[in-house]
Amino acid sequence: MTVETAPSSKGDRLSFARLLAFSQPGLIVGALAVAISVHLPRYFAAHFGMGLAAVGGIFMLVRVIDCGFDPLIGLVMDRTQTRVGRYRVWLMLGAPVIALGVFMLFIPQATVTGRYLFFWLLVYYIGYSLITLSHASWGSVVAGRYNERSRVFGAIQIVSTIGATLILVIPSLMGAAAEKSGANVRGMGWAIVIVVPIAVALAALATPERAVSDSSHERFGLKDYLDMILRPDMLRIIIADFCLTLGPGWMSALYLFYFHDARGFAAPSANLLLLIYIGAGVLGAIVMSRVAMKIGKHRTLQVAAAGYSIGLLSLVFAPKGAFLIAAVPMFVLGFLASSFTMLDRAMVADVGDAVRLEQGKQRVSLLYAMITSSQKIATALSIGLSFTVLAAVGFNPKEGAVNTPSAVLGLELVYLITPVVFVMIGAACYFGYKLDHKRHAEIRGQLDELDARTAEEAEPGYLESPIIESIAG
Repeated sequence: MTVETAPSSKGDRLSFARLLAFSQPGLIVGALAVAISVHLPRYFAAHFGMGLAAVGGIFMLVRVIDCGFDPLIGLVMDRTQTRVGRYRVWLMLGAPVIALGVFMLFIPQATVTGRYLFFWLLVYYIGYSLITLSHASWGSVVAGRYNERSRVFGAIQIVSTIGATLILVIPSLMGAAAEKSGANVRGMGWAIVIVVPIAVALAALATPERAVSDSSHERFGLKDYLDMILRPDMLRIIIADFCLTLGPGWMSALYLFYFHDARGFAAPSANLLLLIYIGAGVLGAIVMSRVAMKIGKHRTLQVAAAGYSIGLLSLVFAPKGAFLIAAVPMFVLGFLASSFTMLDRAMVADVGDAVRLEQGKQRVSLLYAMITSSQKIATALSIGLSFTVLAAVGFNPKEGAVNTPSAVLGLELVYLITPVVFVMIGAACYFGYKLDHKRHAEIRGQLDELDARTAEEAEPGYLESPIIESIAG
């Protein structure tokens, strides 16, 4: 049996400069989280007149199809062996794919039809999988310790939040006229396409990757895959992550409709409130990652989910058009929501250590593939189902449409109630969760002993990129 190696308890802490460089792909993920979920569905439904149900259905169908690719990609990643490392090459491969998908979606080069949206969404999501899976898997190897993972994934979340904040500045600066013409969406697309190669290059060139022993000969069947899904710790994370993605995703999909039609905010003000929500995540990621070091990741998630639900429901008491009053719960929501993805990803890395101890195999990319598949399905449902329900209550999304009071009330109920239900289900999943700081410390201790025993036969070392090696030489 091949025993994989991982960073030891000493020397596996990235310097601040390298941590900052490694976190840069978070700019891409954060910017796209807002642009894809908040602006793009509305762009195709309102600007191109495709209809709520049609756009929601296409988003949902593409995600369901795409999520089947993630386990295959994750399995291949875990078996990859190259001169520059295991995950670096996949991160670099994902850059041109995601950039092409973003360009064709945000800056359409042909007549926009359902087929056009379907195809380029599929290309985009494949690129997104390559970026997110390789980056998260690399992060789990870079950070070997329970609390160090809160630091690394917290840094990624902070950079991701900054990316989301900066992308929102574009429509805010361009104003209402750009909103109506679609120029704001095209501007966001150009910004993301430019950032993709820069962010990926910084991470790939500045971060060392620990070499691991070859596991390409090991067989992995359907039973092995199901066993990993049904692990009690992993199953809890998958269900919780699904719910903690679906709740905020549902809110994001309907955000512009809710704040414009139900709360009486013009597009620039609504975007500014969203900017406050996203920007609060920077402070939230810093604070909540430190809280997780004190009380544990799963308990921190439960606290954040409860606070998020209360904050969302408090929006109903804010007077219509009252920007300063609405800004307070939006700040609280953004502050708390920043911990959902950050801590779930860090917890998957802990499960990866438990799997490696039990099986002697590196399966962390496959574990992250399970999470990204769950996340994709949740995001697809958040757009597909919310748009379908919104159409069912008689809401008209077209620019300048006047909706009836009953349609607006339906919008409010759909926006507020459903996210709370899902977020609280996600929090409930962590009652009785066993893989805490104490248990993980025991696992890491045993892994360090195994790695020390195999060190005489194979010194894994760290793999820099060829460019860094040439500079250092």
